[in-house]
Amino acid sequence: MALYTLSNIHNDLASYNQLIKLYQEHKNDLFETLDIQIRQWFDANLCAVLGGILDKIKNDGLNDINFIYIGESIKTILQKNSFLSFYGYEKAYDTNHTTIEYTKLKPADNRYFNQYLEEKLISRTEFPNMSDAVHEKISESIQEMFINAQMHSETEFIYTCGQFFPRDNKLNFTIADTGIGFAKRIEKDFGMAIDSCSAIKWAMIDGNTTKKGVSGGLGLALLKEFISQNNGKIQIISGDAFYEFSHQKEVIQKLDYYFDGAVISMTFKIDDMRTYTFANELERIDINELF
Repeated sequence: MALYTLSNIHNDLASYNQLIKLYQEHKNDLFETLDIQIRQWFDANLCAVLGGILDKIKNDGLNDINFIYIGESIKTILQKNSFLSFYGYEKAYDTNHTTIEYTKLKPADNRYFNQYLEEKLISRTEFPNMSDAVHEKISESIQEMFINAQMHSETEFIYTCGQFFPRDNKLNFTIADTGIGFAKRIEKDFGMAIDSCSAIKWAMIDGNTTKKGVSGGLGLALLKEFISQNNGKIQIISGDAFYEFSHQKEVIQKLDYYFDGAVISMTFKIDDMRTYTFANELERIDINELF
């Protein structure tokens, strides 16, 4: 029997290190029971990451996972977003509508994901205002992340979750998989040995893809521009690399541990009163332009 404590988990480098350390320490367990505590704080969108890690540790039921302590306020949120329903807890009703439900999808479930994305995230009243054309393209950009995990990662499941933070005026959304990660995918398809940091940089270039005969990239070019204007951020974790882009900076750092998969987290600021359109729409709509 082993005990692991997650404490004060936010969307930051130190917290990702805590989560991935859990994965590294227990990914090879057999016939073990892992007791987990969650204390102080847990950004609920990171249930997507934790869910994927715990599924790998469970190893098709060969290991047991028990939550022996969860701070009361954290437990309430994780019951509201359905994460704890996978571990025997009753679902709680989200009266404040601040959660975006935790989902565990097969890679083939892209139609369900598209519906979920539209209903649970982009059409929320808190989401920044935008024209129909921008709405469609932002939706396509996020859908492309799911498609990339579906086509490239060799993952069994794709995990998603989000959380609205009214006091901080932000909306977080995360997509995670437990496949082979960016670097191994590039090496497998191109025979090119590459480190995780370089692999993320490569994948961020619009047009780079491992899809055969298809133009690609992660679909983040427009989303990056939107997030820059919105003062939000994007984070990508794969292998031992942590990438973050915001209107203030673009940084890539090494994690303390290696994660066999990929995570993409987005933060949208919801106190942004602008309405986003494409420049070529301005002749018809007298509002702020995106580009």
